[in-house]
Amino acid sequence: MNKLALLALLASVPAMAAQPVPQGSPFISIGMLVVFFVIFYLLIIRPQSKRAKEHRNLVSGIQVGDEVVTSGGLAGKVTKLSEEFLVVELADNVQVKVQRHAVSATLVKGTLKSI
Repeated sequence: MNKLALLALLASVPAMAAQPVPQGSPFISIGMLVVFFVIFYLLIIRPQSKRAKEHRNLVSGIQVGDEVVTSGGLAGKVTKLSEEFLVVELADNVQVKVQRHAVSATLVKGTLKSI
């Protein structure tokens, strides 16, 4: 690029900056924010709260004798319950204590024997 073209380009920069920027209606900006929040709610917040509610119901419905899988992948039968913890029997004379919220799923009775 030669000096003359560079000078012409630099001379046009202030003229481009001096042009007024067209302003849109403020209602359009507010409307776009509302639409964005609705999409955010439908795609992220609502499904997450639904999953959390299902997990809360799962954990509160656990009883002695249920077969469960923990989030760590351990599968066993619930032998004791307390408010915060479960005792899960993984095999004969092998019991572990896990927190209630660590249970990720319950199994159909008899599943452990078939594994």
